[in-house]
Amino acid sequence: MPVSVMDKKLIEDKCLIDCEEEEEAENCDHEPGLEFDDSELEHTKPQDLSVIPDALVDDTVDYQFMMLDGKTNPILYLESPDELMEDNFEEAFRDALLSDDLSDLNKEIGPGEDFSDIAKHGIVEVVGDDVYGRKVITIYACRLPSNKSLDFNHLLKYLMYTLDQYVENDYTLVYFHYGLNSSNKPPLSWLWQAYKAVDRKYKKNLKSLYLVHPTNFIRIVWKIFKPAISVKFGQKVRYVNYLEELKPHLHLEQLLIPKEVLEHDKRLVEAAKKKSWFNGPASRSFQNLSAPSLLETQQFRVSLKYIKEHNNGDIIPRVVHGCISFLNNETALQTEGIFRRSPNIKLVSDVQNLFNQGKEVNFDDYGEQSVHVAAVILKSFLRELEEPLLTFDLYDDVIDFQQISSGNHSQIEKLAVAKSLILQRLPEDNYKLLKFLVEFLVKVMDRSNLNKMTASNLAIVFGPNLLWSINKQASLTSITNINHFTEFLLKNHDVIFVR
Repeated sequence: MPVSVMDKKLIEDKCLIDCEEEEEAENCDHEPGLEFDDSELEHTKPQDLSVIPDALVDDTVDYQFMMLDGKTNPILYLESPDELMEDNFEEAFRDALLSDDLSDLNKEIGPGEDFSDIAKHGIVEVVGDDVYGRKVITIYACRLPSNKSLDFNHLLKYLMYTLDQYVENDYTLVYFHYGLNSSNKPPLSWLWQAYKAVDRKYKKNLKSLYLVHPTNFIRIVWKIFKPAISVKFGQKVRYVNYLEELKPHLHLEQLLIPKEVLEHDKRLVEAAKKKSWFNGPASRSFQNLSAPSLLETQQFRVSLKYIKEHNNGDIIPRVVHGCISFLNNETALQTEGIFRRSPNIKLVSDVQNLFNQGKEVNFDDYGEQSVHVAAVILKSFLRELEEPLLTFDLYDDVIDFQQISSGNHSQIEKLAVAKSLILQRLPEDNYKLLKFLVEFLVKVMDRSNLNKMTASNLAIVFGPNLLWSINKQASLTSITNINHFTEFLLKNHDVIFVR
């Protein structure tokens, strides 16, 4: 049977991508119960691209799937954005495949390039770390403006500009699909060109891509793109039908998810509970996702006050003391990429549970991953505090800190402001813990010629774990300002942390 030009293109692309991403397979972790299950797509039974439109069921209905009990359970929802579909998938995808015109997408981002037209919508946000110590970047479809006014190529460049600051570290991408509709959807051809433009640099350290509230549109697009997408990349994709499913992996309370997404999720949950099958094992699995009752020895997802009260009054939490004690040696301090790599997620979860249960943790038991396990545990502890170490009260002042102009005079002013925030307004227990942490990070910074962790790199890693807002959406600008303040603390620690 002769091979079409499009089929040849698919085969060539897939071979190229597979070769480029071969080494990723060893580093690809899987969260239980959230893996992308291609069997979910089989109800469409598309044997080739030409039959896809005919394979769609009633397009007034959205066929969603539950994977809470490890099985695929269909549920029907009457609210569907499947009107988004291209009139002719095959034609649109053929045009995209045969067009290699990525010139605009591949142009270098110029210094000081203006992204204000994109940033103002809040489509792409950086929201700190997940529970495994990976940077989290979110994309909200509900914030996309009309496709008649939005420059999608500029949007992609803004996304790449954002990613450029974090792709050297492991990171997580979360796409909230709700809100995509016929008036703001991008062309199918652009989606394919975007995938081609986002090269291996961006895919290598991407550990998880969560597709939240997927619909038929997502599933059909995946089915079409699948022949040209590597298996390694596909293993990183996870369907998430309910926000509850993200709780073991992300800090939902810190994401400040748009109200319309929360309301949509609530409707989905209520509709699911009305189904007779939901009262079975799947329902129990859903309920089990709720947070367990606190232990007296709890270290994660509690307040510093709680830990102190149940830790014999010690100011330095047991988990912080254990991690820093293990890492405070030349071998660990000189490890290249310390605090930038995430180990196997099961190890992280197991160690967190051991600390929560008050059991002894010997990081040496984790072999080659021991340094990265201890480093991630330290970061995740800070991120999971009920209130950030720098407190909600200091948030606005830290965000405004960067506005102090540069120069010798402003350096004196910055020192005065930083000392006022840290020495006068930070609670005593927070101050002592912060000082303990900074003194250790300075040792890491002093060996940056070996571990590659400069003050700037450490600030990028720790800034979002030291401070976030209780009621404001995180943004690239706010994260940058927090990182700037953190870097200033590290570089001037000997002057600031003096009483």
